[in-house]
Amino acid sequence: MTAEEQITKMKKAINQALKVLGDRFGSTEGDVERAIDELKASMLTAPAAVAQPPQGAAAVTAGV
Repeated sequence: MTAEEQITKMKKAINQALKVLGDRFGSTEGDVERAIDELKASMLTAPAAVAQPPQGAAAVTAGV
């Protein structure tokens, strides 16, 4: 999966979660569970390079 596809998948999952959480009276527990599952799945398949901080950041904070 390319980075663009991953970003698109994550945006879709976040938008769905916001919709479900914003409409608590119109959403079922199943809707909430599906939204959470989609968010978890989108984060688990994220490329490792995106989750890592920049290389220089560790050196700067270590010197403080």
